[in-house]
Amino acid sequence: MIEEISIRDLGVIAEAALPLGPGFTAITGETGAGKTMVVTALGLLLGARSDSGTVRIGASQSWVEGRWRVPAGGEITERVRDSGGDVDPIGESGDAELVLSRSVSPEGRSRAYAGGRSAPVAVLSELGERLVVVHGQSEQIRLKSATAQREALDRFAGAEFQASVAEYQAVWRRWKDGAAELETLTGDRDRRVREAEELRAALDEIEAAAPQPGEDVELDERIERLENVETLRVAAAEAREQLSAEESDGPDALSLLDGARRALEGAGRHDAELGALAGALQAAQYQVTDAAAQLSSYLAGLDVEGSHDLELLQERKALLASLVRKHGTSLDDVIERLQTGSARLFELDGDAERIEALSAQVAADAEAAEALAAALTKARVAAGEKLAASVTQELAALAMPDARIVVEVSDRGELGASGRDQVAILLQPHPGSEPRPLGRGASGGELSRVMLAIEVVLAGTDPVPTFVFDEVDAGVGGAAAIEIGRRLAQLAERSQVLVVTHLAQVAAFANNHLTVVKDTGGAVTESSVRQLEGAEREAEMARLLSGLADSESGVAHARELLELAQG
Repeated sequence: MIEEISIRDLGVIAEAALPLGPGFTAITGETGAGKTMVVTALGLLLGARSDSGTVRIGASQSWVEGRWRVPAGGEITERVRDSGGDVDPIGESGDAELVLSRSVSPEGRSRAYAGGRSAPVAVLSELGERLVVVHGQSEQIRLKSATAQREALDRFAGAEFQASVAEYQAVWRRWKDGAAELETLTGDRDRRVREAEELRAALDEIEAAAPQPGEDVELDERIERLENVETLRVAAAEAREQLSAEESDGPDALSLLDGARRALEGAGRHDAELGALAGALQAAQYQVTDAAAQLSSYLAGLDVEGSHDLELLQERKALLASLVRKHGTSLDDVIERLQTGSARLFELDGDAERIEALSAQVAADAEAAEALAAALTKARVAAGEKLAASVTQELAALAMPDARIVVEVSDRGELGASGRDQVAILLQPHPGSEPRPLGRGASGGELSRVMLAIEVVLAGTDPVPTFVFDEVDAGVGGAAAIEIGRRLAQLAERSQVLVVTHLAQVAAFANNHLTVVKDTGGAVTESSVRQLEGAEREAEMARLLSGLADSESGVAHARELLELAQG
């Protein structure tokens, strides 16, 4: 629900605030005062295209702001937060205040704001589709497309029917998904057979080789050592000879350390420090002895390994390199293919069984979808007859007793997400005429009444938060105008209704009456908005009736009309 709209420098309106609230708000005013600017302002808030011509002469920009009361946790709030904005909770009511704003520069540039943050105009459009339905002389109906008309009929059909639609859609989606998978399986059968053969050969080759993680690095290290075994043997032998001479009589590290230790041990009786150094030399002897033993062991290992393994290691390295060239960019890729390829091969090998099972499932789903679609068609035809009868009855009350609404449910030739039905809402203006699509079979005034009748009927099962009617009473007067006012009041029992009107018979039914007041005293015409009550409202009603706000008979007639409407 819109609680207030603020306007600044838009058209002839310099500055105005429109207090709205629940129920039925009528907006009246003299011709040229700027009543339609109210609808223009609302259109800007709902994402309509900006027009530099609407910026007030001499102003730096037009500014429009709207305050909505919305559910604090609904999809509208969620969309606002997704765009970066937020809403303000209203006490403990479970509702929140949403602020939408829009500015337009004299050059036509526009900026939009949702929930206090700058947002694309498309966000306002998306929110507007959920918040407001506008009917004007140039935009008479929200049911413009066959899809929208079918969706409206489905909502009118009620919750039980919508549950049937959901059941059908689940079966239809399963059928379409299964059919698509079956087409892929059968269409790619030869390719998948080749893939399975190639994958099986690759897995057999990899399994036979049984590569291990890091094996290629380990092979390189071992081959490097064996290819340089003579260099390693000479270095190790020389080092061992230097530590512990076995093939020469010259001094080695062990004999030198032993001599140094003995020299210090004799003198160590006279100085504890030398005794400690002697102990350190003895420890060094142990370490050198251990190193010499390790070098001897290393030399023995070189002899054995070097004579047996080099050729085998090189063959293994060549095998792993061949696997990497064929099946990946590294040995880890080859090992991973062995792991993932098994699952893929299992999937490919199961194609025959899958095709057989899927064919049966697709056939069963197709049969079920056909049966459910037929049930939807039957229900839509019944609901269409009820909708047509209800709207036709409303039209009779709106001074169109000869007009008739026809809801046509036809076969579009294939199953879709909503069944196989195409829905068209048609108008037969008078007996003997051919029913025609909405918008082609009536004048502007008649179409306004048709739209109002449809909205009144749909509001019972398909409520919209806010309706805006821009001169829905065009071309209507007398008793028909009173009935329009009565139907708008009836619609306002379920939704907020804003009506721009020039008829007192319509405005009389409003519980909130605003007037756009024109001031021509300055160099530029200015307009503002006032909320009317009591005598002021009676005077405005008299002006609408007779053109004279201070006419006693006009005021009396206005008072009588208000009593009729509000009684």
